[in-house]
Amino acid sequence: MPEPRNSSESGNESDDAPTLPDEEPEHDKHGLDLAKSLAGRLKGAGPIQPVRRTRRRRTTTDGFQVSGARPDDRDPQKLTNTLGRLMRDQGWEVDVAVHGVMARWPSIVGPEMAEHCTPESYEDTQLTVRTSSTAWATQLKMLAPELIRRLNAELGEGTVTHVNVQGPHAPSWRKGPRTVRGGRGPRDTYG
Repeated sequence: MPEPRNSSESGNESDDAPTLPDEEPEHDKHGLDLAKSLAGRLKGAGPIQPVRRTRRRRTTTDGFQVSGARPDDRDPQKLTNTLGRLMRDQGWEVDVAVHGVMARWPSIVGPEMAEHCTPESYEDTQLTVRTSSTAWATQLKMLAPELIRRLNAELGEGTVTHVNVQGPHAPSWRKGPRTVRGGRGPRDTYG
């Protein structure tokens, strides 16, 4: 049977006698010596750094991790933060910026030139632009250094180093499903 915790449980009121001052509890001499030696070592070690706690991940019986009270990567995130991290991780930042400039093409080159010149592709710091006529191709070739300067001001220095100007697509002389290889193409049939 367990011993009573206080005198009211024991039913014996006479056990309330105070302890005498000459009775001191016994100390373990080895434990006191150990504590003194540890305190002496710590005194010379300098200030004690607080222990940083790591967050424990709670898992359910299914093995899935459950989020705690503080936000972490498993909590719902804003779409802009997630897309920004995805573009950074995949290395798409420059490509997305270039495509944004292509969408604003008329404001960069002007409405008249944008009517006759359209950007087609961007690869390895080279921008390919298609023109509606050979005259506009010549005009754009003369303005290429200015265009490179404007694009680099928008995108960052060194993003575009060369503008490849393409003339209009050549007309196709194919008329129907059958063709002759090595033929001379359309000719003058008059006379």
